[in-house]
Amino acid sequence: MKKIEGLENLTLALWVGCMIGVGYIAAPVLFSTLDDRQVAGMLAGKMFHAVTIMGLICGGILLVLRYRDESVQLFKQWRGWLLLLMLGCVASSMFVLQPMIVEVKALGLIEGSDAAKKFGMLHGISSLVYMASVISGCILLFVGRRASLKQ
Repeated sequence: MKKIEGLENLTLALWVGCMIGVGYIAAPVLFSTLDDRQVAGMLAGKMFHAVTIMGLICGGILLVLRYRDESVQLFKQWRGWLLLLMLGCVASSMFVLQPMIVEVKALGLIEGSDAAKKFGMLHGISSLVYMASVISGCILLFVGRRASLKQ
C-alpha cells in the first residue's frame, strides 16, 4: 500500500509540477523574452502539447493505480472525481480546444478580425481549463495528502 501511495504521489507531483513549470513559468518567460510573439507562441504550444501528453499518461497511471487498490472505491471518494476532472480538462484541451485553435490560426490572425476575436476567446477558455486542472492537482497533492496522513 505504501509503495502505491508513493508512486501516486510521485506521478501526481510530476504532472502538476510540469503544468505549473510550463504554464506559469516557461511560457510567460518566452513571451517576455522573445521579440517575436509568433515564435514564442509556437514554442509555448509545443511545450503545452508535451504537458498534455504527459497529463494523459500520468492520469492514466493514476487511474490504474487507484483502481487496483481494493481498499479504494474510485468514484465513491472525492479524489477519484477530482482526478477525472483533471483528465477531462486535459482531454478536452487536446481533442477539442487545441484543434479549434489551430483551425482559427490557419485563417490568419489579423488584429480586430473575427478570427482574432475567436482565437482570443478560445485561448481564454483553454487558459481556464488549464488552471482548473492545475488547481485540481494542487488540491489532490496538498489537501488529499494531509487527509490521508490523518487516517
